[in-house]
Amino acid sequence: MSGVLSFFGAPVVMLARTVRASTRDGVPWRESLAQLHELGGRSVWLVMSGMAFFGAVLVTIANSQARRFVGNVAVLGPAYFELLIRELGPAVSALLTASRAGAAHAAELSTMSVNEQVEALEMSAGDPYADLVAPRVFAGVLGVPLLCTLGTIAATLSAAAVAQFAFGVDGRAFMDPRYVDGWDLLAAFLKAAGCGLYIPLAAAVAGLKARGGAEAVGEATTDGVVAASLGCLLIDLTVSLAFQLLRL
Repeated sequence: MSGVLSFFGAPVVMLARTVRASTRDGVPWRESLAQLHELGGRSVWLVMSGMAFFGAVLVTIANSQARRFVGNVAVLGPAYFELLIRELGPAVSALLTASRAGAAHAAELSTMSVNEQVEALEMSAGDPYADLVAPRVFAGVLGVPLLCTLGTIAATLSAAAVAQFAFGVDGRAFMDPRYVDGWDLLAAFLKAAGCGLYIPLAAAVAGLKARGGAEAVGEATTDGVVAASLGCLLIDLTVSLAFQLLRL
């Protein structure tokens, strides 16, 4: 029970401390931009290439179901496009980002903690929450929605290309937005922004509590990725259930 409370409560406490420290000391914007490049610039190709393969798999599954039930994948295209926009695009893109950026954040912060650089920062009148965590949170909240947008675009284009050239179906039929509305876009944004907030917080919790040597860095990196990935899935489920209960 204590482990469950720690898993859900530690990022909330980390966020509260980060907001308080940032309000008092400000956010180092140069470091925030550097972290935005670290998260977004270095994750963009992983997210786009991974989502491109995911889009190809998605349209392959759609074609198999279409042949079994309706005979033409173009009939299922609009429904699959809505599913990609609202559910799969943000969730899978966030998981790919968590696997790379979450590991990088946790490894960097745990190395600093093990090497006593965090203590040195505190002795120099710095605040780890304002100087280390806040820039990563800023980068996550801004960068992950952008990555999710690019990933969804990559998945859509690859799905349309596979439908066109592999199955002989008009690829534009798969990109039909007739079922997509503003609530779908809002749900996708909330999922992406929530994951962007949670990924650096989970990585910071794992990284800053690391003590020991190289083994502690490895354990913190693993814990950061696992926590970030599970958190993204939980955020996706929570937003989806909330919209279902509100019938949006």
